[in-house]
Amino acid sequence: MKDKIYFASDFHLGAPTYEKSLIREKLIVQWLNEISADASEIFLVGDIFDFWFEYKQAIPKGFTRILGKLAELSDSGIKIHLFTGNHDMWIFDYLPHEINAILYREPISIRRQGLDLYIGHGDGLGPGDYGYKFIKRVFSNKLCQWMFARLHPNFGIGLANYLSRSSRAKTGDSESSSLGDNEEWLALYSKEILKVKHYDIFIFGHRHLPLEIALNEKSTYFNLGDWINYYSYGELHDGEFHLKYYNES
Repeated sequence: MKDKIYFASDFHLGAPTYEKSLIREKLIVQWLNEISADASEIFLVGDIFDFWFEYKQAIPKGFTRILGKLAELSDSGIKIHLFTGNHDMWIFDYLPHEINAILYREPISIRRQGLDLYIGHGDGLGPGDYGYKFIKRVFSNKLCQWMFARLHPNFGIGLANYLSRSSRAKTGDSESSSLGDNEEWLALYSKEILKVKHYDIFIFGHRHLPLEIALNEKSTYFNLGDWINYYSYGELHDGEFHLKYYNES
């Protein structure tokens, strides 16, 4: 019976090398194949790719296994929800067209299994990080996207991959270090949202760290972690949300 909803984020396919990414991609496809038996919906909550840019007639090389599997799952009737993240914000219409994914660029609120959910990648939310928030506005600008598209794919994709690797080298392990329940900025952001409207569960990615933080007696913030270090994901079943970890069989 297809009565479960799954959530995962931060696959960062393409990083740090082709060989390591391929191993991770095969593992993710194995997980997708296993959950297809009982999944009604799958939410991929950003940074599925370490870099993605769609030219009018070209896309980045690779990722054939996961794209083929997602297309197969979608064709079988499983709804695929895809969020852009800070590494793959330049997803446009290719994936919605090819794998029938529902694309989101901002957090969404939905109701499932009697619960009100608030879901987003998490980049640029909460207090601080003004430098990135400015850069995100630049990268989201239609003119800037048009100008980047004028670069030859060999140069444009190569440059973007270099900058992505450089950014990750600078942050190191800081993304996956706990700040403490009272300092996690996405938890703080969730608390601000709760001042306006109640949600039972907040679900984010971006932090690369599996987290479960009680916001009050009725609301909980979850971070989905990543598939680089934790192989973690979320499962919603019978009105209960749990963080889980995939162990290769």
